[in-house]
Amino acid sequence: VQLQASGGGLVQAGGSLRLSCAASGRTFSNYVIGWFRQAPGKEHEFVAVITRSGASTNYADSVKGRFTISRDNAKNTVYLQMNNLKPEDTAVYYCAARYSEFAPTTPAHYDYWGQGTLVTVSS
Repeated sequence: VQLQASGGGLVQAGGSLRLSCAASGRTFSNYVIGWFRQAPGKEHEFVAVITRSGASTNYADSVKGRFTISRDNAKNTVYLQMNNLKPEDTAVYYCAARYSEFAPTTPAHYDYWGQGTLVTVSS
């Protein structure tokens, strides 16, 4: 499966952005989709994950209550709605796919990655 992340940009603290992860090439509904982020000089950090049907989600503590992950399998797209953004949310955001029911939070468990989209939050 090929993944294309989009929707990043520059926003002031307290603002909102919606990221999209569009997939092609395989049956999208067979894949768990996760969002990760990488700040300069840091490793990939788990942000959120959604199961194949969208019935279950999981979030990092740092974004819980501010970010919402959702998916539209008819459109082969997963979304990450980010509200009340903080400067510490600044990073390149990546979506990743895993062919499994298991919804992991570690990057090593994912098989396919998009190219990333930059989110910059100014204070």
